[in-house]
Amino acid sequence: MLPVTEPLLSVRSLSVEFDAPGSGPFARRRTLRALDGVSFDLIRGETLGVVGESGCGKTTLARAILQLTPASAGRVLLHGEDLSKLGRFALRQRRRAMQLVFQDPLASLSPRMTIGEIIAEPLRAHAEGRDTGARKARVVAMMDRVGLLPGLYDRYPHELSGGQCQRVGIARALVLEPDLVVCDEPVSALDLSVRAQIVNLLMDLQHEMGLALLFIAHDLSVVRQVSHRVLVMYLGRIMETAERDALFAAPRHPYTRALLDSVPVPDPTLARARTVRTLPGDPPSPLDPPSGCVFRTRCPHAQPLCAERVPVLRQVGGSLVACHFAEDI
Repeated sequence: MLPVTEPLLSVRSLSVEFDAPGSGPFARRRTLRALDGVSFDLIRGETLGVVGESGCGKTTLARAILQLTPASAGRVLLHGEDLSKLGRFALRQRRRAMQLVFQDPLASLSPRMTIGEIIAEPLRAHAEGRDTGARKARVVAMMDRVGLLPGLYDRYPHELSGGQCQRVGIARALVLEPDLVVCDEPVSALDLSVRAQIVNLLMDLQHEMGLALLFIAHDLSVVRQVSHRVLVMYLGRIMETAERDALFAAPRHPYTRALLDSVPVPDPTLARARTVRTLPGDPPSPLDPPSGCVFRTRCPHAQPLCAERVPVLRQVGGSLVACHFAEDI
Protein backbone atom coordinates (compact mmCIF):
# COMPACT_ATOMS: atom_id res chain seq x y z
CA MET A 1 0.00 0.00 0.00
CA LEU A 2 1.42 3.38 -1.04
CA PRO A 3 1.12 6.39 1.29
CA VAL A 4 -1.69 8.81 0.47
CA THR A 5 -0.36 11.90 -1.28
CA GLU A 6 -1.37 14.49 -3.87
CA PRO A 7 -1.89 12.97 -7.32
CA LEU A 8 0.79 13.54 -9.91
CA LEU A 9 -1.70 12.85 -12.71
CA SER A 10 -5.45 13.45 -12.56
CA VAL A 11 -7.74 12.40 -15.40
CA ARG A 12 -11.27 13.77 -15.16
CA SER A 13 -14.21 12.64 -17.34
CA LEU A 14 -11.93 12.18 -20.33
CA SER A 15 -13.68 11.43 -23.63
CA VAL A 16 -12.28 11.07 -27.14
CA GLU A 17 -14.44 10.98 -30.25
CA PHE A 18 -13.55 10.50 -33.91
CA ASP A 19 -15.60 11.25 -36.99
CA ALA A 20 -16.08 8.12 -39.07
CA PRO A 21 -17.07 8.42 -42.75
CA GLY A 22 -20.12 6.56 -44.00
CA SER A 23 -19.98 3.58 -46.33
CA GLY A 24 -21.29 5.48 -49.38
CA PRO A 25 -21.01 8.94 -50.97
CA PHE A 26 -24.35 10.06 -49.46
CA ALA A 27 -24.06 8.24 -46.14
CA ARG A 28 -24.03 10.42 -43.05
CA ARG A 29 -20.89 10.62 -40.97
CA ARG A 30 -20.94 8.80 -37.67
CA THR A 31 -19.14 9.32 -34.39
CA LEU A 32 -16.81 6.76 -32.88
CA ARG A 33 -16.45 7.26 -29.14
CA ALA A 34 -13.10 5.73 -28.22
CA LEU A 35 -13.15 6.98 -24.62
CA ASP A 36 -16.23 7.78 -22.58
CA GLY A 37 -15.86 9.64 -19.29
CA VAL A 38 -12.68 8.03 -17.93
CA SER A 39 -11.47 9.34 -14.55
CA PHE A 40 -8.64 8.29 -12.23
CA ASP A 41 -5.65 9.59 -10.23
CA LEU A 42 -2.03 8.44 -10.26
CA ILE A 43 0.48 9.34 -7.56
CA ARG A 44 4.26 9.43 -7.71
CA GLY A 45 5.84 6.01 -7.31
CA GLU A 46 2.61 4.19 -8.23
CA THR A 47 1.87 1.87 -11.16
CA LEU A 48 -1.64 1.78 -12.58
CA GLY A 49 -2.23 -1.24 -14.78
CA VAL A 50 -4.73 -0.76 -17.63
CA VAL A 51 -6.23 -3.94 -19.08
CA GLY A 52 -8.94 -4.92 -21.53
CA GLU A 53 -9.50 -6.54 -24.90
CA SER A 54 -8.15 -5.05 -28.12
CA GLY A 55 -10.14 -1.98 -29.12
CA CYS A 56 -11.23 -1.09 -25.59
CA GLY A 57 -9.47 2.30 -25.69
CA LYS A 58 -6.22 1.62 -23.81
CA THR A 59 -3.89 3.18 -26.38
CA THR A 60 -6.30 6.06 -27.03
CA LEU A 61 -6.23 6.76 -23.29
CA ALA A 62 -2.43 6.86 -23.33
CA ARG A 63 -2.31 9.18 -26.35
CA ALA A 64 -4.94 11.51 -24.87
CA ILE A 65 -3.02 11.78 -21.60
CA LEU A 66 0.16 12.65 -23.49
CA GLN A 67 -1.77 15.20 -25.58
CA LEU A 68 -1.01 13.30 -28.79
CA THR A 69 -4.74 12.80 -29.44
CA PRO A 70 -7.10 15.73 -28.70
CA ALA A 71 -9.80 15.08 -26.12
CA SER A 72 -13.42 15.79 -26.94
CA ALA A 73 -14.24 16.46 -23.30
CA GLY A 74 -12.67 16.21 -19.88
CA ARG A 75 -9.33 17.24 -18.44
CA VAL A 76 -5.83 15.87 -17.94
CA LEU A 77 -3.97 17.51 -15.07
CA LEU A 78 -0.25 17.03 -14.44
CA HIS A 79 0.91 18.50 -11.13
CA GLY A 80 -2.53 20.15 -10.99
CA GLU A 81 -2.05 21.94 -14.32
CA ASP A 82 -4.61 21.39 -17.10
CA LEU A 83 -2.53 20.33 -20.11
CA SER A 84 -5.27 21.14 -22.62
CA LYS A 85 -5.12 24.82 -21.71
CA LEU A 86 -1.39 25.17 -22.36
CA GLY A 87 0.02 26.84 -25.43
CA ARG A 88 2.30 25.02 -27.82
CA PHE A 89 5.54 26.19 -26.20
CA ALA A 90 4.35 25.56 -22.62
CA LEU A 91 3.13 22.08 -23.56
CA ARG A 92 6.48 21.31 -25.15
CA GLN A 93 8.16 22.20 -21.87
CA ARG A 94 5.79 19.95 -19.91
CA ARG A 95 6.56 17.01 -22.19
CA ARG A 96 9.88 16.68 -20.37
CA ALA A 97 7.86 15.23 -17.48
CA MET A 98 5.87 12.77 -19.65
CA GLN A 99 7.53 10.04 -21.67
CA LEU A 100 6.41 6.94 -23.57
CA VAL A 101 7.79 3.41 -23.92
CA PHE A 102 6.47 1.76 -27.09
CA GLN A 103 5.24 -1.77 -27.74
CA ASP A 104 7.55 -2.79 -30.60
CA PRO A 105 11.15 -2.25 -29.44
CA LEU A 106 12.74 -2.38 -32.89
CA ALA A 107 10.10 -0.45 -34.86
CA SER A 108 10.24 2.44 -32.35
CA LEU A 109 13.97 3.06 -32.99
CA SER A 110 15.34 4.81 -36.07
CA PRO A 111 17.51 2.39 -38.07
CA ARG A 112 19.65 5.32 -39.26
CA MET A 113 20.69 6.44 -35.78
CA THR A 114 23.20 4.85 -33.43
CA ILE A 115 22.16 3.76 -29.95
CA GLY A 116 23.90 6.77 -28.45
CA GLU A 117 22.11 9.16 -30.82
CA ILE A 118 18.73 7.58 -30.09
CA ILE A 119 19.08 7.92 -26.31
CA ALA A 120 20.43 11.47 -26.66
CA GLU A 121 17.55 12.55 -28.92
CA PRO A 122 15.33 13.90 -26.06
CA LEU A 123 18.31 15.87 -24.72
CA ARG A 124 18.79 17.52 -28.10
CA ALA A 125 15.05 18.15 -28.50
CA HIS A 126 14.91 19.98 -25.17
CA ALA A 127 18.28 21.70 -25.63
CA GLU A 128 19.86 19.95 -22.65
CA GLY A 129 23.53 19.11 -22.42
CA ARG A 130 24.79 21.28 -25.29
CA ASP A 131 28.32 20.17 -24.47
CA THR A 132 28.88 17.01 -26.52
CA GLY A 133 31.09 15.38 -23.91
CA ALA A 134 28.65 16.03 -21.09
CA ARG A 135 25.75 14.75 -23.18
CA LYS A 136 27.59 11.55 -24.02
CA ALA A 137 28.48 11.01 -20.37
CA ARG A 138 24.82 11.38 -19.45
CA VAL A 139 23.76 8.91 -22.14
CA VAL A 140 26.40 6.35 -21.10
CA ALA A 141 25.29 6.69 -17.46
CA MET A 142 21.69 6.00 -18.49
CA MET A 143 22.80 3.03 -20.58
CA ASP A 144 24.45 1.58 -17.50
CA ARG A 145 21.28 2.09 -15.44
CA VAL A 146 19.20 0.07 -17.92
CA GLY A 147 21.80 -2.69 -18.31
CA LEU A 148 23.40 -1.74 -21.66
CA LEU A 149 27.16 -2.00 -22.10
CA PRO A 150 29.01 1.19 -23.15
CA GLY A 151 30.35 -0.65 -26.21
CA LEU A 152 26.84 -0.52 -27.72
CA TYR A 153 26.95 3.29 -27.95
CA ASP A 154 27.97 3.33 -31.64
CA ARG A 155 25.97 0.27 -32.69
CA TYR A 156 22.69 0.33 -34.63
CA PRO A 157 19.31 -1.11 -33.58
CA HIS A 158 19.42 -4.01 -36.05
CA GLU A 159 22.60 -5.23 -34.34
CA LEU A 160 20.80 -5.63 -30.99
CA SER A 161 18.31 -8.20 -29.67
CA GLY A 162 14.69 -7.34 -28.96
CA GLY A 163 15.34 -7.09 -25.24
CA GLN A 164 18.32 -4.79 -25.79
CA CYS A 165 16.26 -2.59 -28.13
CA GLN A 166 13.57 -2.25 -25.47
CA ARG A 167 16.24 -1.25 -22.95
CA VAL A 168 17.28 1.45 -25.43
CA GLY A 169 13.67 2.62 -25.61
CA ILE A 170 13.47 2.76 -21.82
CA ALA A 171 16.77 4.66 -21.63
CA ARG A 172 15.49 7.18 -24.18
CA ALA A 173 12.29 7.67 -22.16
CA LEU A 174 14.14 8.14 -18.85
CA VAL A 175 17.14 10.21 -19.90
CA LEU A 176 15.21 13.43 -19.13
CA GLU A 177 14.24 12.04 -15.69
CA PRO A 178 10.47 12.39 -16.21
CA ASP A 179 7.76 12.11 -13.57
CA LEU A 180 5.32 10.03 -15.62
CA VAL A 181 6.11 7.16 -17.99
CA VAL A 182 3.38 5.60 -20.12
CA CYS A 183 4.25 2.00 -21.02
CA ASP A 184 2.10 0.88 -23.96
CA GLU A 185 2.40 -2.92 -23.85
CA PRO A 186 6.20 -2.70 -23.45
CA VAL A 187 6.81 -6.45 -23.09
CA SER A 188 4.20 -8.05 -25.35
CA ALA A 189 6.67 -8.49 -28.25
CA LEU A 190 9.37 -10.12 -26.10
CA ASP A 191 10.16 -13.71 -25.14
CA LEU A 192 9.01 -14.79 -21.68
CA SER A 193 12.48 -14.78 -20.11
CA VAL A 194 13.31 -11.35 -21.57
CA ARG A 195 9.86 -10.10 -20.56
CA ALA A 196 10.60 -10.88 -16.91
CA GLN A 197 13.92 -9.02 -17.11
CA ILE A 198 12.30 -5.90 -18.59
CA VAL A 199 9.49 -5.92 -16.02
CA ASN A 200 12.00 -6.22 -13.17
CA LEU A 201 14.06 -3.40 -14.71
CA LEU A 202 11.01 -1.10 -14.85
CA MET A 203 10.16 -1.85 -11.23
CA ASP A 204 13.74 -1.18 -10.09
CA LEU A 205 13.89 2.09 -12.03
CA GLN A 206 10.52 3.16 -10.63
CA HIS A 207 11.74 2.60 -7.09
CA GLU A 208 15.04 4.35 -7.82
CA MET A 209 13.59 7.37 -9.64
CA GLY A 210 10.17 7.68 -8.02
CA LEU A 211 8.35 7.26 -11.33
CA ALA A 212 4.62 7.07 -11.85
CA LEU A 213 3.84 4.36 -14.41
CA LEU A 214 0.75 3.89 -16.54
CA PHE A 215 1.22 0.28 -17.61
CA ILE A 216 -0.96 -0.93 -20.49
CA ALA A 217 -0.95 -4.67 -21.10
CA HIS A 218 -2.90 -7.72 -22.20
CA ASP A 219 -0.95 -10.13 -20.01
CA LEU A 220 -2.68 -10.13 -16.63
CA SER A 221 0.17 -12.04 -14.99
CA VAL A 222 2.50 -9.15 -15.84
CA VAL A 223 -0.07 -6.61 -14.63
CA ARG A 224 -0.36 -8.47 -11.35
CA GLN A 225 3.40 -8.38 -10.87
CA VAL A 226 4.00 -4.75 -11.69
CA SER A 227 0.84 -2.83 -10.69
CA HIS A 228 -0.34 -1.29 -7.44
CA ARG A 229 -3.84 -0.67 -8.82
CA VAL A 230 -5.64 -2.03 -11.87
CA LEU A 231 -8.16 -0.35 -14.18
CA VAL A 232 -10.33 -2.60 -16.38
CA MET A 233 -11.71 -1.05 -19.59
CA TYR A 234 -14.35 -2.17 -22.07
CA LEU A 235 -15.49 -0.22 -25.13
CA GLY A 236 -13.98 3.04 -23.88
CA ARG A 237 -15.42 2.89 -20.37
CA ILE A 238 -14.12 1.81 -16.97
CA MET A 239 -15.75 -1.41 -15.80
CA GLU A 240 -13.83 -1.84 -12.56
CA THR A 241 -10.87 -0.39 -10.71
CA ALA A 242 -9.31 -1.58 -7.48
CA GLU A 243 -6.12 -2.27 -5.60
CA ARG A 244 -4.27 -5.12 -7.30
CA ASP A 245 -4.68 -7.71 -4.57
CA ALA A 246 -8.37 -6.92 -4.06
CA LEU A 247 -9.14 -7.16 -7.76
CA PHE A 248 -7.34 -10.47 -8.32
CA ALA A 249 -8.72 -12.01 -5.12
CA ALA A 250 -12.36 -10.91 -5.49
CA PRO A 251 -13.23 -9.38 -8.88
CA ARG A 252 -16.68 -7.79 -8.82
CA HIS A 253 -17.49 -7.16 -12.48
CA PRO A 254 -18.41 -10.08 -14.79
CA TYR A 255 -16.00 -8.77 -17.42
CA THR A 256 -13.11 -8.71 -14.93
CA ARG A 257 -13.91 -12.27 -13.90
CA ALA A 258 -13.89 -13.41 -17.52
CA LEU A 259 -10.51 -11.75 -18.12
CA LEU A 260 -9.01 -13.44 -15.07
CA ASP A 261 -10.46 -16.79 -16.12
CA SER A 262 -8.63 -16.45 -19.44
CA VAL A 263 -5.22 -16.46 -17.73
CA PRO A 264 -3.56 -19.89 -18.26
CA VAL A 265 -2.81 -21.97 -15.16
CA PRO A 266 0.53 -23.84 -15.34
CA ASP A 267 -0.66 -26.68 -13.10
CA PRO A 268 -2.70 -29.12 -15.27
CA THR A 269 -4.58 -30.47 -12.24
CA LEU A 270 -5.73 -27.01 -11.20
CA ALA A 271 -6.49 -26.10 -14.79
CA ARG A 272 -8.86 -29.05 -15.15
CA ALA A 273 -10.54 -28.39 -11.82
CA ARG A 274 -11.36 -24.71 -12.25
CA THR A 275 -14.53 -23.35 -13.83
CA VAL A 276 -13.79 -21.12 -16.80
CA ARG A 277 -16.33 -18.40 -17.67
CA THR A 278 -15.86 -17.62 -21.34
CA LEU A 279 -17.38 -14.58 -23.04
CA PRO A 280 -19.65 -15.21 -26.01
CA GLY A 281 -19.02 -13.35 -29.27
CA ASP A 282 -16.91 -10.28 -29.92
CA PRO A 283 -17.12 -6.76 -28.51
CA PRO A 284 -19.72 -4.64 -30.32
CA SER A 285 -18.62 -1.88 -32.67
CA PRO A 286 -17.83 1.43 -30.94
CA LEU A 287 -19.71 3.06 -33.83
CA ASP A 288 -22.90 1.44 -32.57
CA PRO A 289 -22.49 0.67 -28.85
CA PRO A 290 -25.32 -0.99 -26.90
CA SER A 291 -27.65 1.17 -24.87
CA GLY A 292 -27.22 1.26 -21.11
CA CYS A 293 -24.34 -0.96 -20.03
CA VAL A 294 -22.00 -1.49 -23.01
CA PHE A 295 -21.09 -4.94 -21.70
CA ARG A 296 -24.67 -6.24 -21.47
CA THR A 297 -24.67 -8.00 -24.88
CA ARG A 298 -22.01 -10.42 -23.61
CA CYS A 299 -22.86 -10.48 -19.91
CA PRO A 300 -24.35 -13.70 -18.52
CA HIS A 301 -26.11 -11.71 -15.77
CA ALA A 302 -27.74 -9.02 -17.96
CA GLN A 303 -31.26 -7.92 -17.04
CA PRO A 304 -33.71 -5.40 -18.59
CA LEU A 305 -32.35 -2.61 -16.38
CA CYS A 306 -28.93 -3.03 -18.01
CA ALA A 307 -30.35 -1.91 -21.38
CA GLU A 308 -32.12 1.10 -19.87
CA ARG A 309 -29.55 2.71 -17.60
CA VAL A 310 -25.80 3.30 -17.80
CA PRO A 311 -24.19 1.96 -14.60
CA VAL A 312 -22.02 4.40 -12.69
CA LEU A 313 -18.85 3.48 -10.83
CA ARG A 314 -19.71 2.73 -7.21
CA GLN A 315 -18.00 1.12 -4.27
CA VAL A 316 -18.66 -2.61 -3.91
CA GLY A 317 -16.31 -4.39 -1.54
CA GLY A 318 -12.77 -3.31 -2.37
CA SER A 319 -13.58 -2.18 -5.92
CA LEU A 320 -15.23 0.62 -7.82
CA VAL A 321 -17.57 -1.23 -10.19
CA ALA A 322 -19.80 -0.12 -13.07
CA CYS A 323 -22.43 -2.85 -12.67
CA HIS A 324 -26.05 -2.65 -11.48
CA PHE A 325 -25.97 -6.09 -9.88
CA ALA A 326 -22.37 -6.42 -8.65
CA GLU A 327 -23.51 -7.43 -5.14
CA ASP A 328 -25.60 -10.31 -6.48
CA ILE A 329 -23.05 -11.90 -8.81
